[in-house]
Amino acid sequence: MQTLSAVDKIKTVENGGILTPLGFQTGAVAAGIRYTKLDLGVILSEKPASSAAVYTTNLFQAAPIKVTQESIAEEGQLQAVVVNSGCANACTGKQGYEDAVKMRNLTAKKFGLKETQVAVASTGVIGECLPMERIEAGILALSLGKLASDGDSFQTAILTTDLVMKTCCYSAEIDGKTVSMGGTSKGSGMIHPNMATMLAFLTTDANISSENLSLALKQVTDQTFNQITVDGDTSTNDMVLVMANGMAENNPLTPDHQDWETFVELLRASCESLAKQIAKDGEGATKLVEVEVKGAINDSEARWVAKQIVGSSLVKTAVYGADANWGRIIGAIGQSKASLDPNTVDVAIGPIKMLQNSEPQKFSEEQALDYLKQDFIQIFVDLHYGEGYGKAWGCDLSYDYVKINASYRS
Repeated sequence: MQTLSAVDKIKTVENGGILTPLGFQTGAVAAGIRYTKLDLGVILSEKPASSAAVYTTNLFQAAPIKVTQESIAEEGQLQAVVVNSGCANACTGKQGYEDAVKMRNLTAKKFGLKETQVAVASTGVIGECLPMERIEAGILALSLGKLASDGDSFQTAILTTDLVMKTCCYSAEIDGKTVSMGGTSKGSGMIHPNMATMLAFLTTDANISSENLSLALKQVTDQTFNQITVDGDTSTNDMVLVMANGMAENNPLTPDHQDWETFVELLRASCESLAKQIAKDGEGATKLVEVEVKGAINDSEARWVAKQIVGSSLVKTAVYGADANWGRIIGAIGQSKASLDPNTVDVAIGPIKMLQNSEPQKFSEEQALDYLKQDFIQIFVDLHYGEGYGKAWGCDLSYDYVKINASYRS
């Protein structure tokens, strides 16, 4: 009997989301932060959940991140996360920190939780204080539900310049139990994670400690969220947060567990799906771009080269204009400072070979134009220098990106 790989054990849950795992509820309201739009939401676990997060490396970390770090550090467990859009509560000094703490404490009181079992997240304009009277009234008005519409409402409440909601759901069998993982995220601009440059929330009913959950999250972050870029800017606020409440009742997951790799793949698949959805919904984007690099000296350098290519403004504008200018790809590879032999590089755009062993190949400009007019573009690079492999995702750069960001505050 053939043994299934961890990848093959993962199943997509159609129409699933953050409420598919056992024991989670959500709620959202229009608190008046963003006029009449839904702008304040909460995810609640019915029982304390092991939790882990990764955060932006921007030196100006916003107040909500500091409060969330304090909450997770207390016991490694959360039971709720409260999120607002429309105001980032970043670069707001002592008042901003006090407001983030108050958001946490108001949410804890509303749902009868310990204050340190609540995480806080905010997204929106930097340098403005939260309208706390509206925030407080909004938290008091929150009600919880388990319907798909409740999940949609939460996902809508966290959006800023996003055009669409981002959601995913996967499941796998662990210890004979069905373990589910659902995710949602927001992000459209200021996307160049290291980690992270968006908000992403994942729920799972897996039984795992916060320490091992953190280990798994850090393992997949470099392969997924840290491999997307829209505009090269790293935000002040954003995080990826995972809550695991154990309600699937599998045996505790550790690196020694026979299904550890299955769980890691479940988390990786979820993070990759959300990461790609963010890249596709980049501000002003018309195309999702995926770069695959093999033959690097190691995986880290392969990911580095892939992200250098997908983040190049010249490559991005060429993709937007459907211009098969492979010279821009070569320029980005060389700029990466990766270990390579400049005489052994292959480049292809989709099925069309542009360069082989660093020798230009004849190709049909018409075929290349037709391919580059599609909304999903793949670029393949083989450095022929080692066994390293990596991917990165991004989008094209259009006129609309400038329009959106030129009037963001208005």
